[in-house]
Amino acid sequence: MDFRVTRAEPMGSMVNMGEPTAAQGKEPQSGPVECVKPNFSADAFAGTAAYYVRYRVPYPEGLLRALLDASAVTGEGRLLDLACGPGRVALDLAPSFREVCAIDLEPEMIEAGQREAARRGVQRITWKIGRAEDLEAPPDSFELITIGAAFHRLDQQLIAARSLRWLKPGCRLATLGSHSVLGGKERWQQAVADVVHRWTKRRSKSDECAEPRLPGSGPEHFESVLREAGFVDVSSYTLVQPHDWTVETVLGFLHSTSVCSKAVLGKNAELFESDLKATLLGHDPSGTYHESTQWGFTTGRKPS
Repeated sequence: MDFRVTRAEPMGSMVNMGEPTAAQGKEPQSGPVECVKPNFSADAFAGTAAYYVRYRVPYPEGLLRALLDASAVTGEGRLLDLACGPGRVALDLAPSFREVCAIDLEPEMIEAGQREAARRGVQRITWKIGRAEDLEAPPDSFELITIGAAFHRLDQQLIAARSLRWLKPGCRLATLGSHSVLGGKERWQQAVADVVHRWTKRRSKSDECAEPRLPGSGPEHFESVLREAGFVDVSSYTLVQPHDWTVETVLGFLHSTSVCSKAVLGKNAELFESDLKATLLGHDPSGTYHESTQWGFTTGRKPS
């Protein structure tokens, strides 16, 4: 397939938001979609790829199965994974497609994805370095387009419009994500957020978005963006799954984020780690911390 990355045109309006939650039963927003520009540096994830691969919790099998079922995947189509990171979505969904294209802005993430693909023996993924907004692909090419925990970092209206063109008629675009440790309501999660605030001077409501939630965030907004672009059968799906964390996995997760990467913490990284360990063990000396993680996706279908 002929797809390539070209130089970008100026970016349009974007939205700063966390990851999707459930929006079933909500009335669609009326009027133009409200967007706010995020302020993320291009190297926000520098040095995080190894932590990302090791410590990000995999998307639940039930969530991915629900997405594949909703998308009526045939097993012979093509998947496009935008802002793919180290391939968390692309690698897990690859067996359900004949061909996969995965693109991310950061070479470190693509290299990590290639290593993980080699480790798993996955050979059907073509990896591209570049902005999702700069991708060129033939129309009516893909059976499914996915964006995992990254839609808030993209020019959503541009990506939605182009995805509508790239998809085959009747096929779907989906954004995936979960609630973050830093946005959780468990007491230990609030204690972790306090440590993060202490060392970064920023209180984070999601791992990729340190600022307070702004207008136009959440699944209702995702749905409105897709509807405005021309998608139909737009809806959101939620799955809640228990998960146990340890001191090591909490710390590794935090180092995988743009908020608490070692690059952000700099010379304070070791002090931050000591503070976090002491705080967690002070909260619960067992070293095991429970949560019920809410996962979800928002999806829309290209009209047939």
